[in-house]
Amino acid sequence: LDACVGVALAKHPGKIVSLAAETEDGKKQFELDIKGNDERNWEAECDAGTGKINRIEQEVRPDSSEFKSKAKIRLDRAMKLALDKYPGHIVNIEYDLEDDGEISYEFIIAANNGETIEIEVDAVTGKLAGFETVHYRIGN
Repeated sequence: LDACVGVALAKHPGKIVSLAAETEDGKKQFELDIKGNDERNWEAECDAGTGKINRIEQEVRPDSSEFKSKAKIRLDRAMKLALDKYPGHIVNIEYDLEDDGEISYEFIIAANNGETIEIEVDAVTGKLAGFETVHYRIGN
């Protein structure tokens, strides 16, 4: 965790506002949400074993012109796609600018099976990706 914090804050200096321990594709990772000194919100996913950053996303407001200008899938449709695949209720929604330039909705779902999961829905195509099991979350 210390290595992940150091690398994430070196890339985006600021304050860590939340931390989650997750599993994605069988690999343990930490997700750190950073309120950057640049006044932007960043999410860094870091391999729990190596301390290497897997990806960084910028979290934006729902009314972000960059997000809204690219999105072809509306929020209600994205929510339905996510909940059809993972029944439960949505406890958090984020609007992300991915590090590869794509945009996505990110949902944390309290699934009916008792798990907490995180899933992304591509805001252009509606494709589901990035399934993660959330083991715990501290902060926002």
